[in-house]
Amino acid sequence: MAAKAVVLHAAILAATFVGAPAVAQTNDPNLSQKQIDCLNRTTAAGADCDEDGVRNGGGQSGAGNAVGGAVFLPSLIVDLFPNPPARPTPAPTQPAPPKSPTSTAAPAPPPSGPITPPTGLNVVAPPRAVSGDFVPDEVLVTVAGDAGAVQQIATTFGLQVRSQRQSRLLGTTLVRYGIPDGRPVGVVLAQLAADGRTQRREPNHIYSLQQAAGIVNYAFERIALDSKQASGENVRVAVIDTGIDDTNPALKGVIADQFDAMPNVPIKKRDHGTSVDGLIAGVGAMPSSAPGAKIYHARAFEGGKSSMDVILSALDWAAEQDVRIINMSFVGPKNDLLGTACRNARALGMVLVAAAGNNGPKAPYGYPAAFDGVIAVTATDAKDGLMPQANRGAYVFLSAPGVEMVAPSGTGSDVVTGTSFAAAIVSGAIANLIHAAPDRSADEIEKALAATAKDLGPKGRDNDFGYGLLDIKAAGAAKK
Repeated sequence: MAAKAVVLHAAILAATFVGAPAVAQTNDPNLSQKQIDCLNRTTAAGADCDEDGVRNGGGQSGAGNAVGGAVFLPSLIVDLFPNPPARPTPAPTQPAPPKSPTSTAAPAPPPSGPITPPTGLNVVAPPRAVSGDFVPDEVLVTVAGDAGAVQQIATTFGLQVRSQRQSRLLGTTLVRYGIPDGRPVGVVLAQLAADGRTQRREPNHIYSLQQAAGIVNYAFERIALDSKQASGENVRVAVIDTGIDDTNPALKGVIADQFDAMPNVPIKKRDHGTSVDGLIAGVGAMPSSAPGAKIYHARAFEGGKSSMDVILSALDWAAEQDVRIINMSFVGPKNDLLGTACRNARALGMVLVAAAGNNGPKAPYGYPAAFDGVIAVTATDAKDGLMPQANRGAYVFLSAPGVEMVAPSGTGSDVVTGTSFAAAIVSGAIANLIHAAPDRSADEIEKALAATAKDLGPKGRDNDFGYGLLDIKAAGAAKK
């Protein structure tokens, strides 16, 4: 029954991503475990897969490996569970230099000579290793040129233009190309690198909301915030999340504006976004950390998932609203387009707050939290203990309450747990700092939070708690 349920979730998810063609799914009970492993391209299958299975190519990993019209997507939903099992990561096709958790990859320089486009689609190119979950038949490309150049690239490389727009944070045209002939994403990325008009080329990665399984909130006491004096009045905060229940009394007068980055996908769940907005600026029976703050809410998730293209659209909208804070309670793979957008948002003076992740102590770094200039927040409980499911790593910046807190939801209220909600507490706390001193820069706020955090765990900054537990009173009193 569990296996059928996972496949059912995968089928629902596959329909979520706008622009991706429908693909057949299978839950054939007659398949052997070996055949299933081969279809899923697991490392356990190795090179033993026969003609009925799939041989490992090393250039694809994660979601949506299509075989003979069938696609398996269970890996797309592992982050919905409190403590997902570790998944093997395929080795890159070429040795890669060590990754820094706080740096983004520089784009490859364009060729200095004239571009000679390939004459056919079977171009010999080393497949690029792709890590993390991604839409299986799409790539995201920034293009130097007009609509004509966008279409010429599509024609040359046998692609479909599924969407294109001018991105404010990327400063160029972002194109979502479809791959109609089943070529692996890694191969297409390598082929596109031959065309100097393509500036950046990335998979359309999948990102997951960070809510773990789920009395009076202990958060105010733990972070030294006086609930009677808390205020984020008129501070603009963008939240990128699920749809929300804007009829919930806790959000009355809180939402300044809304944007739907996936308008063709019906809204089915509103809990996560409602909880995050409510913890930041909610009113009424459940006090928030920054009452009076103005929430600019971008809906970019359904079924707990979103794609890179959708998230970038939401980020661009948020930047256009002149917000001071962007809350990103989701996690996914490293993606250079997202890193560039975050870096440019920070350069515009926005404070970026993100969930560190709920995927366990051995999980890879979670992005966007691990990008430089993003405040990565982990979750602690009422006794300042670390949430067991929390990600660990040098990128973790700050700890905040996030275990078993009462929050508004799409059904009224709920007890919530996860780094998503710890991030919301930090976003609200930062709104208090900005309300009290509007001229404080993002750099000054980050330094104050680090310098005044209550040290937890080993002395100094560590991979579990970062600098320690948020102390908003001390941060507010810190000198610039």
